[in-house]
Amino acid sequence: MNNIYAIFKKEVRAYFNSPIAYIFITLFLLLSGYFFGSTLFLQNQADLRSVFEFWIPFFLTIFVPAVTMRLIAEEKRAGTLEVLVTMPIRDSEIILGKYLAALLLVVVAVLLTFTYPVTLSFLGNPDGGSIVGGYVGLILMGASYLAIGIYVSSLTKNQIVAFIISLAIVFALYLLDKVLLLVPGGLASILEYLAIDYHFSNIARGVLDTRDLIYYFSLIFLGLFLATRALASRKSA
Repeated sequence: MNNIYAIFKKEVRAYFNSPIAYIFITLFLLLSGYFFGSTLFLQNQADLRSVFEFWIPFFLTIFVPAVTMRLIAEEKRAGTLEVLVTMPIRDSEIILGKYLAALLLVVVAVLLTFTYPVTLSFLGNPDGGSIVGGYVGLILMGASYLAIGIYVSSLTKNQIVAFIISLAIVFALYLLDKVLLLVPGGLASILEYLAIDYHFSNIARGVLDTRDLIYYFSLIFLGLFLATRALASRKSA
């Protein structure tokens, strides 16, 4: 636990002692705020549906791979990973420490949008259950994307390659339930379950179904497990 916390603190400092965290949070809030404001003032609709169900999930597919691309790839490029893996620290602790630091950054960015439902509370009576469900779903979606991103980052020393591959994977997961009409019925049900946005939509309605939670936690575990195995294979080589 001490090793995980030490790596977590190191990564958090790296984020907030550089422009990375501030650029990420600022761009995320500016873009989501623009579309929230457009819906509220231009379309005269006091709801979070378009922001929660489309724009913020869409932005996460782009911003999260940008956050994770450097986590392991940069260590490989700089040669510091070789030193890190020879220390008395487990591969899983390296992955978890870096993952939790990136998760903190994403959670902060998402929770800062809480000003949107607060604003709506002065204009109407928004559904509290769907708002809570929306935030839970966004955090689980971001956490899943992070797990995929850190795994891809553990496979290469090139940050751009890590970003492109991570973006391709998470965007494919995001789009799966958008192409169900183009595939046969049997395959459609499988793709629907694999689609990350399908499970997010269920949670965003305010209902926490165990099937949706199992999906997200399985995806997070798989990504972190594969990232740990990737580190272990490199060290043994």
